[in-house]
Amino acid sequence: MIEIKRIDETYKDDINIPNESFTLWGKMIPTYDGNKWAYTTEKFEASRVSEMIFPDENYDFDFMKKDHFFVGAYSEYGKCIGLAIFKHDWLKYLYLEDLKVYKAYRGQGVGMKLLDEGKKIAAENGYRGIYTIGQDNNLSACLFYLNSGFSIGGFNTHVYGGTNQADKSNIYFYLDI
Repeated sequence: MIEIKRIDETYKDDINIPNESFTLWGKMIPTYDGNKWAYTTEKFEASRVSEMIFPDENYDFDFMKKDHFFVGAYSEYGKCIGLAIFKHDWLKYLYLEDLKVYKAYRGQGVGMKLLDEGKKIAAENGYRGIYTIGQDNNLSACLFYLNSGFSIGGFNTHVYGGTNQADKSNIYFYLDI
């Protein structure tokens, strides 16, 4: 049984659960016709499939608590196995800054439960929804957001220019509550 709870001072160390790898197996290709967004997907050939892991963030609870909400997913043994971090934004959408679930618990609805708590936070704070950003080459994450009720709302092809990730772009996802 997974328990979802907001993380406070008592469990503040749980916001630094380590990142785990994920598979890069395809790419989302968004298109905009002037009225609405659509997308296609490209599945990578086996030789292009790879694993990626983001560096650990080393979040500072005391510094971030004034404008962030932390939500943890806890196993039946009380271990934090998933995390969502939401940030206040001047937009009418609460920003989902980070979402991660340990590999052993992926595909079991943990991410959706974390998002459900985020919807409550958004509603409590007068937001019309949640938004987040996904890299176009993280097809699993992009499809997760779409399957969770988000829609594409933007595409940034320049954000990684001049970096070793220049072949990637960001897709903006929005969820109305």
